[in-house]
Amino acid sequence: MRKLIEVEINGELRELTVEPHSTLLDALRYDADLTGTKRGCDVGECGSCTILVDGMPMNSCLMLAPEAHGRRITTIEGIQPNADTVHPIQEQFMRCGAAQCGFCTPGFVVAAKALLDANPNPTRDEIRFAIAGNICRCTGYTKIIEAIEKAAEGMAHFSDSHCATENTR
Repeated sequence: MRKLIEVEINGELRELTVEPHSTLLDALRYDADLTGTKRGCDVGECGSCTILVDGMPMNSCLMLAPEAHGRRITTIEGIQPNADTVHPIQEQFMRCGAAQCGFCTPGFVVAAKALLDANPNPTRDEIRFAIAGNICRCTGYTKIIEAIEKAAEGMAHFSDSHCATENTR
């Protein structure tokens, strides 16, 4: 029997009718039509489905949808400030060439946002720790770490921030 839950998703109060055994990942993708959160491993190993739950990073494949009732969820779609502007983290991912195939990118961006919200000036080791739950099979992580460093450095002036390995395509 489906269950009605109320959840704030990306700043908007939503009512979703979900199966009691469905994951929050499924509810976001199929009931809320938010497909930016990616299904990877379904066992919490890859980080592709990372979202923020009450400001904390969480693998949405590991949380049952009914557990989200009354919670505040931020997905990759909620990171972008508006349709005409990308978030500084997204900007630096583009500038630094931190995304190859792009499948893991939403999870990395959301994990980076959680880190920079809690610690606007992280060390390289703190960045590595914050993204340790996310797997990328394409980039080798150097550009991802550099993008997060540049986003942290330039949150106020992100248009002036450039990577040493800036993608010139």
